[in-house]
Amino acid sequence: MTYCVAMRLDAGLVFLGDSRTNAGVDQISTFRKMTVFENPGERMLVLLTAGNLALTQSVTQILSERVGAAHASVWTATTMVEAVRIIGAAVREVHHRDAAALNEFGVDFNAKFIFGGQIKGEGMRLFHVYSAGNFIEATHENPYFQIGEAKYGKPIIDRVIQSDMPLDEAAKCALISMDSTLKSNISVGLPLDLLVYEADTLRVTKFVHIDGSNQYMAMIRATWGSRLKQVFAEIPDPTWFDSYVPPGAPLLQTEIGQPVRAPLPPFVEPEPASPIQLVAGQVNKKAAH
Repeated sequence: MTYCVAMRLDAGLVFLGDSRTNAGVDQISTFRKMTVFENPGERMLVLLTAGNLALTQSVTQILSERVGAAHASVWTATTMVEAVRIIGAAVREVHHRDAAALNEFGVDFNAKFIFGGQIKGEGMRLFHVYSAGNFIEATHENPYFQIGEAKYGKPIIDRVIQSDMPLDEAAKCALISMDSTLKSNISVGLPLDLLVYEADTLRVTKFVHIDGSNQYMAMIRATWGSRLKQVFAEIPDPTWFDSYVPPGAPLLQTEIGQPVRAPLPPFVEPEPASPIQLVAGQVNKKAAH
């Protein structure tokens, strides 16, 4: 599996992807999931892939090799929508060719893509392309997409990301999201590809290939982990109905509640209630009033 995330901000675009596939006890392979289609000054397009590696590589190969007047191409598309439709067509072509054969072996057609960038003459755009070749576009209210093992890295993005965020802060958020995923899922792993695109430059200006020796990534792992523990320790423990609660402290339990209990079967004799518990409950009720 893999994890890729991309963000569309006012200032530019952020793309981040890992490179792990076929994670297992004794088999871990590395294939980079980011492909850049760049004609400096004219277009800068990025494709991130997740899913069955053979399928996503087939789609990428079609996009890379079919060029010239006889073929619709991301290199010649005049708009981002035209370019993403070409990607969708390539996905459907691979599906038409391989899906039935895969189904005979019990393998689902699983291929997802994030595609974004800028073509001269229009603004930046970011799309999520599904296995059927259909797509949706990022908006001001929903400025990011994830594919692959998305659940572990989603909370930090949902809490932090905003369209007016500076690019470096967004890149930091993406890397923390990736670190959370690396920590919790063995099917995602280093090295990473991080590309930060500055609006209207129409070229790659900031890119880094991150391996296990990267100092900044090591700092994020150490700092994020320790700060999470610090914040966790600073949050008060839950306060129960029979607990001492300092004045003004937030309350977890403000009244005595009961869970849904399964009825006792006829052959089970209920235990008599403890007198001490009853007295304690009465004392707590008086104290609460």
